[in-house]
Amino acid sequence: MTHDPLLQPFQLKHLTLRNRIMITAHEPAYPENGMPTARYRAYHVERAKAGIALTMTAGSAIVSKDSAPAFNNILAYKDEVVSHLRDLVDACHEQGAAVMIQLTHLGRRTHWSRGDWLPVVSSSARREPAHRAFPKVIEDWDIERIIQNYADAAERMQAAGMDGIELEAYGHLLDQFWSPYTNTLDNAYGGSLENRLRFSMEVLQAMRERVGKDFIIGVRNVADEVLEGGLTKAEGIEIACRLRDSGLIDFLNIIRGHIDTDAALTDVIPVQGMRNSPHLDFAGELRELTRFPIFHAGKIPDLATARHAIASGKLDMVGMTRAHLADPHIVRRLIAGQEQTIRPCVGATYCLDRIYQGGEAYCIHNAASGRELTMPHQLQAASVKKRVVIVGAGPAGLEAARVAGERGHEVIVLEADSEAGGQIRLTARSPHRREMISIVEWRLAQCEQYGVQFRFNCWVEAEDVLALEPDVVVIATGGLANAEILASGNEYVVSTWDILAGSTKPAKKVLLYDDAGDHAALQAAEFIAATGAELEIMTPDRSFAPEVMGMNLVPYLRNLQQHQVTFTVTYRLLAVEKTVNGLTALIGSDYGNWQQRKNYDQIIVNHGTQPLDELYFELKPRSKNLGAVDYEQLIAGQAQTLLKHPEGQFLLYRIGDAVAARNTHAAIYEALRLMKDV
Repeated sequence: MTHDPLLQPFQLKHLTLRNRIMITAHEPAYPENGMPTARYRAYHVERAKAGIALTMTAGSAIVSKDSAPAFNNILAYKDEVVSHLRDLVDACHEQGAAVMIQLTHLGRRTHWSRGDWLPVVSSSARREPAHRAFPKVIEDWDIERIIQNYADAAERMQAAGMDGIELEAYGHLLDQFWSPYTNTLDNAYGGSLENRLRFSMEVLQAMRERVGKDFIIGVRNVADEVLEGGLTKAEGIEIACRLRDSGLIDFLNIIRGHIDTDAALTDVIPVQGMRNSPHLDFAGELRELTRFPIFHAGKIPDLATARHAIASGKLDMVGMTRAHLADPHIVRRLIAGQEQTIRPCVGATYCLDRIYQGGEAYCIHNAASGRELTMPHQLQAASVKKRVVIVGAGPAGLEAARVAGERGHEVIVLEADSEAGGQIRLTARSPHRREMISIVEWRLAQCEQYGVQFRFNCWVEAEDVLALEPDVVVIATGGLANAEILASGNEYVVSTWDILAGSTKPAKKVLLYDDAGDHAALQAAEFIAATGAELEIMTPDRSFAPEVMGMNLVPYLRNLQQHQVTFTVTYRLLAVEKTVNGLTALIGSDYGNWQQRKNYDQIIVNHGTQPLDELYFELKPRSKNLGAVDYEQLIAGQAQTLLKHPEGQFLLYRIGDAVAARNTHAAIYEALRLMKDV
């Protein structure tokens, strides 16, 4: 029997959880019309069969129609949700995992223009900056119906076979009542702490009357808003004790901070470059004070930290939610003694940011997460061993090599540089993005395990590839920075890559022109600002760095604002002239036919990459498929069968930035779905 603290069971009321690792409530935004259908179910079942003790669904399932779904939430106010959830619960139970669901009314944390276009309600008229709606101050009849809605939803969840319910009380309606910052009511629900808690207690009481005393109910609650005028630590502790003493709940899931802005949310859910487990000690303090079951998650990315959380008595259950997006099989690997093979969470938070930009969560370097219906987390051995030659060892090439190697093929990777990683190595040079290097290091370790051969410092010609007599050739040569976008004066500018690689040093007065809107510009900006340069970042877009997204933007802005960087939007760099005193930029706008001139010492352009595709086009006529991909088969997750030139010598595929400038996730996904059936 193992003595690992993480693998010890935990008794929660009548429910025995098989270990101490859980997935906390989160909404990956996979529902269809508000229902958790096959895709949503497959996502949770994958983690259940890999050994997770408790998977908490939804983040959060909404109980009322005027809590408009802000994140493609599950609609817990509909009766039809019961059958979908029952299928999910039964499938997870078959794998030995417990299943709970988080319920909420979002209050002001949504927008009136979504869902049924009903007014947003809250305990004050104070707008939440993140979702921008001005709420209606809640009335007595609103309170009555919402309490009823909570009870109805609880009854549905019990009917679905859920092991329990968790109520969301951080940033949502329940704790909007708790906080003096968001509760300005002058009736029985405002003023004193007892009054501010009244609504939550009435909700819990109504739910208990509906589901009985034995059904498990918990609260994920903020115990310190870290906000001037908000809920203090002292009040947070008092609330935790009152909830415990009410006899209405069975566990607390502790949060610290507030989430009404991107910056605040990032402090609650830290991204890469920020400290791991920043609120773990705080949660431990609550457990010591309350002597009550305490759950917690917050950038706990590895088993060592999770093990410490349990062994030291800080937590009863430890949440590893983003970590399970990166690798759903953490517990299975732990039990098998394969902890070193876990695909690491790199804290990129592409998963959360992308919900707002793209409408669904994906891990930056596990393209199978959220695609369990078409993409495998574990690969099957190929029936016929092939020789696979991959040109390029960036993220796309490394993923192709890993997948082909795991399938049992003979894999040879040819790389022009002296080491693997491509653009990831440039990315990881930024202090707050160092964790990205794990994307490379994990794949190199996997490739070593599968016997993949690497040949570095070789500039590959077509003859070099042909001499290896491959069955499959993958061109993953990436791209080169493209800075030649001006009407004139391209010879006077440099690229963000030149700054990141250190081949060009920043001058004193610098213009960084960014019309790609990605990380490269902001990483270069950090290097430039750190030298004390006077820096202006200009973009023709109406928003700043749109590809970086909200949470990842926070560390950059905190750093760059400290250096008094100027941010200029909606202006386009047209041309550059060299003068006696430096460089003159000709600047225009898409919004008017006028121009202005400004002087700088240095001008840097960020405009993505141009594909390095010469080798691909040289090899294309010799290939069996002429480089073609059947998109219908690709989308469906099926093997490629297209043969446009059957007498050719090999199958040829081009992936990643060798096709067109995209991002790390796109490169890895493309490699996985093309190579998984080779």
